[in-house]
Amino acid sequence: MQTQEDNIHFIDGFPIPVCKYARAYRHKTFKADASFSYCAAKQERYYGFAGHLLINLSGMIKGFTFASASVDERDVAPEVADNIHGLLGADKGYIRPELTQHFASKGVDLQTPLRRNMTDNRPKSDVNRLMRCRRNIETVIGQLSDYFNVQKVRARDLWHLSHRLTRKILAHNFCFLLNKQLGNPPLQFELLIKC
Repeated sequence: MQTQEDNIHFIDGFPIPVCKYARAYRHKTFKADASFSYCAAKQERYYGFAGHLLINLSGMIKGFTFASASVDERDVAPEVADNIHGLLGADKGYIRPELTQHFASKGVDLQTPLRRNMTDNRPKSDVNRLMRCRRNIETVIGQLSDYFNVQKVRARDLWHLSHRLTRKILAHNFCFLLNKQLGNPPLQFELLIKC
């Protein structure tokens, strides 16, 4: 049985720095894999990787990967959102006509807010509702960062890093399902502490 949650997804990326920016040129552990990039949300440069996350409407993580920080999130999006259908909400960083066409050919409607110099024919109320719903992915990224320390890299190689990130994604989904089972709002993890 499919629900509305199976037809509406959101995608976003977040930084995973491997060391402080000032030490990046001396850092040797991920020399072949990590790279420099800029995080617009934090307004800072960093050295490391970028995590790419896909959630459904209620906030359950449905897809995740990470890549070198310099890899454009629009290039990773088809891999992360490979097995979905319906609506895919994203931020302005995912605007690319070729990406929209790629998703359209797979039965996915990619919707993003448009830049100021672009004409938007969509009803403003629909765009605002989409952006309100998209805040869930910011909440999930915040939880992964605050509760599960996903942005702290303590691994020494890609194998251990990928498994560490996978465990954190599984832990988040476990908390999500536990909250749902208890009848709590699924993303309010603070309620699990009171149990």
